[in-house]
Amino acid sequence: MYLKSISRKVGLVFMVLIGTWNITNAQISPPGLGKAKTAFWAAFGVRKKLDSLGTKQHMTYIGLGRKSTPEANNPFSNQAILVLNHEYYHRFTKHQQYSYALSYRRQNAYASSAPYDGEGVEQEFRAYGRYAYIIPAGRWKWTNTVRQEFRKFFTSDFGKAEENFQLRTRIKSQLVYTLSSKNKQSLALSAEGLLATSAMNEAEKQWTPYAYKETRLGIYYQFKIPRSDLSMDVGYVNNLIRGNHQAKAGIHYLAMDLVWDLPFHDKP
Repeated sequence: MYLKSISRKVGLVFMVLIGTWNITNAQISPPGLGKAKTAFWAAFGVRKKLDSLGTKQHMTYIGLGRKSTPEANNPFSNQAILVLNHEYYHRFTKHQQYSYALSYRRQNAYASSAPYDGEGVEQEFRAYGRYAYIIPAGRWKWTNTVRQEFRKFFTSDFGKAEENFQLRTRIKSQLVYTLSSKNKQSLALSAEGLLATSAMNEAEKQWTPYAYKETRLGIYYQFKIPRSDLSMDVGYVNNLIRGNHQAKAGIHYLAMDLVWDLPFHDKP
């Protein structure tokens, strides 16, 4: 019943949202932080134009996540993740864009039962590529994206983690509506589904089935800070994790990010 309810909810959201995502107003979405009740994500990025038209850009960001236990409401109580990410974007036609990235993540692990003591740190190195199709329509922009990831895991001392590596597919739809041209204010609604298969570090080194893992639903308010090269996104994300019976209504994230935009300069 729980998975059936999620499927209905995801299907409805995808039909209604039909989202958009592009270079200039993409927020730094929070990563999955594991099982919790509430969570907080903050990031700071530097985005640089690589040509005069802005069709090529790259962005580097650092992000920090904290979370509650599965039974508490304080999203700041436990350290969850540290992320370093660098991504290159190229919008090669009016409607199409691709990007690729490298990422390092340091995620804290906790016991699955009370009192949820810390169980160390897991390190992850990630590479991914993303393709986006963008449809502008007046104040609306509609983009659907497919992102393929390769994730490699290590313990805190670079030993073997329980999970060796993972192949994960992310399908996202996001709808952005321009509220006002003043300070480039907009509202973004999104829905993302994640499917994955993992190679485990066990005696048989078996693969898990390629299957649905989670859904992330988000709403963001985006704006440019007046008289500056800074833009900010503030939002809410609901993370529905398959099998997380302690949070059937999803994990509730408060998320925000600040991005410093650097203009293109011709080489002398």
